[in-house]
Amino acid sequence: MQSPTRRPLLISSAALVLANLIPLAGVLAGGWRVFDVLMLFWAENVVIGLLNIARMALVSLRGERGGLALAGFFALHYGIFTVVHGIFLVTLFGPPGASPIEGFALLLAPGLALPLAALAASHGLSFMVNFVVGGEMDRATLGGLMAAPYGRVVVLHVTIIFGGFAVEASGAPILALALLVALKIAVDLAAHVAEHRGTKAAAARP
Repeated sequence: MQSPTRRPLLISSAALVLANLIPLAGVLAGGWRVFDVLMLFWAENVVIGLLNIARMALVSLRGERGGLALAGFFALHYGIFTVVHGIFLVTLFGPPGASPIEGFALLLAPGLALPLAALAASHGLSFMVNFVVGGEMDRATLGGLMAAPYGRVVVLHVTIIFGGFAVEASGAPILALALLVALKIAVDLAAHVAEHRGTKAAAARP
């Protein structure tokens, strides 16, 4: 029998992997480009940032002074970081002459809307089962939440950006792109488990 303290992490980890299998299926079906994959994972950053603002807002309700102001600062700082990152992706990997707005509009296409919704749902599930129900909200600090998304996002997207260059240089793009998505799943899952195990371990220390 699984420990009750591990069950939320197992649920959210399984949901994360399942959501990431949708873009993998899209790649293997042959209809996805490198740019599609990179923009989908860029949009996932937006979801992570929005949920982190919600985390900070909930923690501020415990009475920590300046919580809402810090959440606003995070929204501005992370928002600028994310927009610049998106422009970088459109410039390097987008269709020739495409503007950032045209690149971002790709996310409204039916082919990417469903995978994005699945990724958003997996992060929302993690927010509920780990942060709210699992008790991480009671142990989190505003300073820790302020910094938390950056490590995961930077490591993950350095990996997939360099992977994107490798895919474009490859002679077998479908296979290479599938390997890139599989690598993203592995890195994302490892970061997810480390993040939530670390929170539980910190709470267990006297």
